[in-house]
Amino acid sequence: MKLLKSTVVATTLALSLGLFSTSASAVCLGMACMYNKMTPVEGIDATLGAITDALTAIQVRNSGGAAGTDKDSDEVIVNHIKEALKLTKEINANDKLDRNRNRANDYLKKARVAVQGGDLPKATEDLEEAEKRFAALKGMIDLTQADRVSQQTNMLNRILDTPDTAAGARK
Repeated sequence: MKLLKSTVVATTLALSLGLFSTSASAVCLGMACMYNKMTPVEGIDATLGAITDALTAIQVRNSGGAAGTDKDSDEVIVNHIKEALKLTKEINANDKLDRNRNRANDYLKKARVAVQGGDLPKATEDLEEAEKRFAALKGMIDLTQADRVSQQTNMLNRILDTPDTAAGARK
């Protein structure tokens, strides 16, 4: 009786866990959607939009059209930069893209420090550089066919049993 009771409890537990895991996998396939809410291109576009908002806020402040004190308008600019930094976390496609994203993030951080220090021309310069660098990230997302061929290894060719005449050849 004790064996039957523990078997029923174990079976019930296994079935209930199985039901929860299948409902979760139906909503999202893979680990990437657990962390990322948008594709890398959407992340780049959203980041560029936040940078544009920050540049616009700087232009408004420089033209004197901002209502309130300079401290309030600086806080708005810093908030746009912080939003851009948050959005960059969604940009995740490959290692090369990640390295260049981190380098572009450095310019956003420099711009934030410059705004907090009251140096708006330096902040504008850093934001424009960050905008150029984030725009350049779009070209790093997809590997071209030539890139894929150059990344093939001899081991892969042996596994697939395909001859590669260019293996090891330098161009």
